[in-house]
Amino acid sequence: MKRMYTLIALLVAFLGVAFFTESGGQIIRQRTPKVGVLTLMHHPALDQIYRGYIDELGREGYHNGKNIKIEYQNANGDQSNLKTMAGKLVNDNCNVIFGITTPAAQAVANSTTKTPIVLGAVTDPKSAGLVKDNRHPGGNISGISDQAPIKEQLTLVKEFLPHLRTLGVIYTSSDASAVAGYHQIKRECRRMGINLKAYSIANSNDLNQVSEQMLQQVDAVVVPTDNTIAGAMQTLVKNTNAAQKPVFPAAATMVKQGGVATYSVNQYQLGVRGAKMTVAILKGKKPANMPIEYVRHGDPVLNLKQARKLGLHVPARFEHEAKTKGAIYQ
Repeated sequence: MKRMYTLIALLVAFLGVAFFTESGGQIIRQRTPKVGVLTLMHHPALDQIYRGYIDELGREGYHNGKNIKIEYQNANGDQSNLKTMAGKLVNDNCNVIFGITTPAAQAVANSTTKTPIVLGAVTDPKSAGLVKDNRHPGGNISGISDQAPIKEQLTLVKEFLPHLRTLGVIYTSSDASAVAGYHQIKRECRRMGINLKAYSIANSNDLNQVSEQMLQQVDAVVVPTDNTIAGAMQTLVKNTNAAQKPVFPAAATMVKQGGVATYSVNQYQLGVRGAKMTVAILKGKKPANMPIEYVRHGDPVLNLKQARKLGLHVPARFEHEAKTKGAIYQ
């Protein structure tokens, strides 16, 4: 028996030395996977994306602090923070980094060409310079587009305002997603015969003055997916209410804050789909071979209180659809 114990001990020692040698002189331990999250700011839509992301990771069996580490970085609206935060996530050897908003994703992309990156809420990744092609990304980046269903949204505006003469669009010129959204609105308005006037802001400080100017020349306002305006929505609503003119934003959270109605991409589901893509990468899939994913139909969302405040006739069809398939705020 003593001899058998001695043989077992020798065998264990031999295997340990072999493992040590095979690993280049270093003991390899399987480490807990680490996921980084970088977001531009807190506001309801972006927070919903993050919540959907965390919830879905949990449903997939990944629980923060147990079998995965999640490192969350928030720039709090200051784009100058993004570069430092992105570099930290890369230097901390995250297995995957989830970038919420175009500026956050661009900051991560500029920090690494090796770490897999999943995009959350980037309207047109190719136009933003993040991938070579939306169908065939070809690098270390793929993800989810929050491209709004523009045709559905503009058709809805015409239902509310059948005698619309001039529609205004306001967007942030420094936000690639907002610019892409504006160009989509412009193209669709041309197809639908809608007279469109465009107004841009450089940052939220411009919103009050530019929107006041815009409201002197338009009958209603649309807003593309735009994080800057979403973060300052109350300023826009204050001015549209004073002018007694409706605003039709891209996101449900912006309708809740005083917009009238929209077909909104479900922000929570963007996070869910981003988490599914993250899990696929953790299991070995390569972003280069993962096409950008899109949400093709928006959820109907109506702020009934706001519509009544502005004296608008609410299309019965849309009110029923929002009640049965979406959300009504009243």
